Amino acid sequence: MKKIAVFGKSGGGKSVFSKKLSLATGIPLFPLDLIEYSKSGEKVSKDEYLQKYHDILNTEFWIIEGFGTMETFIKRLQEADTLIYINLPMRIHYWRVTKRLLLSPFIKPEGWPDKSPMIRSTYNCYVHLFGVAPKFWNANFLKRLESMSQEKTVHHLSSTKELNKFIEQSMQPEAKK
Repeated sequence: MKKIAVFGKSGGGKSVFSKKLSLATGIPLFPLDLIEYSKSGEKVSKDEYLQKYHDILNTEFWIIEGFGTMETFIKRLQEADTLIYINLPMRIHYWRVTKRLLLSPFIKPEGWPDKSPMIRSTYNCYVHLFGVAPKFWNANFLKRLESMSQEKTVHHLSSTKELNKFIEQSMQPEAKK
């Protein structure tokens, strides 16, 4: 595990999982939302985003968490040696998106820019979960993902228990003590 792509639907816990994985393995984490958006919460230019993105892809070790654009998602799947698809039950995704909004005045969501517009972002997450997710993150996607397992390691994690077990098994020996 040198180049790890973590992806899935909104509210699946990708950011928290990826942070824990980075701490467990020592591999640097790059949340796409922090690359795609400035600290003010505004989207950076496409050129700036792509430059930062390709600079990361060219490093020896990385965990890239999130989706980004379709173009960068496909490239990341090609470049990664390990693919981690977080696919929890939909009710958990809905609840976590709602919980993130409710807690956001008190706790900044993990992996989000400082001044993210939470109401607009939450609305976009719901649009994604109700509209895009069923059409994209489906059985056909899973089949395409599984077909990549001949060249790379593919993990399909579908419960919180599986997420926690994966982190525990990924810990460096000195971190397990």
